Amino acid sequence: MIARRRVSRRLFAGLAIVGALGVASCGEPSTQEGTVPKELTFSILSAENQQSMAPLWEPLLADMSKQIGIPVKPYFATNYTSLIEAMRFNQVQVGWFSAMPALEATRRANAQVLGRVVDAGGADSYVSVLIARKGSGVTLDKVLACDKSLSFGMGDAKSTSGTLAPMTYLFTPRNIEPAKCFKAVRSASHQANVFSVANGLMDAATNNSVGLLFAARENPAVAGKVEVIWRSPPIPESSIVARKDLDPAIREKLRQFFLTYGVGAGPEADRQREVLKGLTYGGFRAADDSYLDPIREMEAGQALAEAKRGGDGQAISKAQAEFDKIRAAAAQRRAVDPDV
Repeated sequence: MIARRRVSRRLFAGLAIVGALGVASCGEPSTQEGTVPKELTFSILSAENQQSMAPLWEPLLADMSKQIGIPVKPYFATNYTSLIEAMRFNQVQVGWFSAMPALEATRRANAQVLGRVVDAGGADSYVSVLIARKGSGVTLDKVLACDKSLSFGMGDAKSTSGTLAPMTYLFTPRNIEPAKCFKAVRSASHQANVFSVANGLMDAATNNSVGLLFAARENPAVAGKVEVIWRSPPIPESSIVARKDLDPAIREKLRQFFLTYGVGAGPEADRQREVLKGLTYGGFRAADDSYLDPIREMEAGQALAEAKRGGDGQAISKAQAEFDKIRAAAAQRRAVDPDV
């Protein structure tokens, strides 16, 4: 059954990418910088499910449309690759991305960061977690035993909290390769991982602090069956990303919309804060591509660890040089701007 589900997910992702390619190949003109588009499409990862996410985002998109003077429609996808490909082929022009796919979008989809999310308490970071079913006896030590006695759920391959963070902070430092340590490994959404662990279909799985908040709100009975057995160090919160060739005036209107949304006093600001509350957000802060420096370092660290496992001296030297280069560049940016 797990194999069939994996094939189905890959088929769905493939169809989504083909769909994006199809739209691009059907004669849709590329955005020309300085040309005001008639409408914008905003991408959203429906990790929880579109039915529950759409009502939460619709009020914000309506407010966005009103402020920038252009209709904004949503584009929901169930995996990060579909979102990146949709932006790459100009099927979407702006969207909500977690940090790792945001970095990929800047590399492959002509994108740039406009701002970053802060939570209800004002924090601009969150944590990756490992969850297990309450009362199952599954502990972090048992997960790290690497004895192929447990099944394990990873996140999307491009998920910051579902894959990159647990690999960077938990598995790689202990020289653990999940595929060799568990009797079964499955990649799925955060919502699917919660349900699988809660119902005993998987022994443990990755998730994140925000995903657990959504789970507790949408399915408290299910969420109540899981417990956190590991937390990562803080990782950068989600971001708002837009195509670079979007009209500069529209891009700036978008930036100002997010930076001012829910700010100030009065009934309108209060209403906007209620919209943000539904998304578990406190608001947005200014950010640029340097906000993604921690992800660059995490990726480079993973590449270095992989090279060391391979034992090729030349590959190790190359990966080490790239890691040192990325870390030095990030340190230099922080020296200029401590808020980076």
